[in-house]
Amino acid sequence: MVTHIVLWNYLDTLTAEQKAEAGKKIKKDLECLKSVIPGVISLEVKLNEMASSTKDIGLFSEFESEEALNQYAVHPEHLKVVQYIKTVTCGRTAFDY
Repeated sequence: MVTHIVLWNYLDTLTAEQKAEAGKKIKKDLECLKSVIPGVISLEVKLNEMASSTKDIGLFSEFESEEALNQYAVHPEHLKVVQYIKTVTCGRTAFDY
């Protein structure tokens, strides 16, 4: 099993309302991928609600194997979500183990 964690910040140019809308969309779109892409064990998005955090959005996911993670990374449905995420976030950080 492989764990994949990704953290982002919203672009500073977004209003609070735009950030809230973007977070809801990212959460919905990423979490839907669990039922679409083979090899995904779990996939959950958390939106920051605490001032002590330095990141705004967190993706916490588990895959059957490193190969499954690699297939997820290039899956067309995932790439559609990534395309949107890139328009509203910056400062992506990833950690896999």
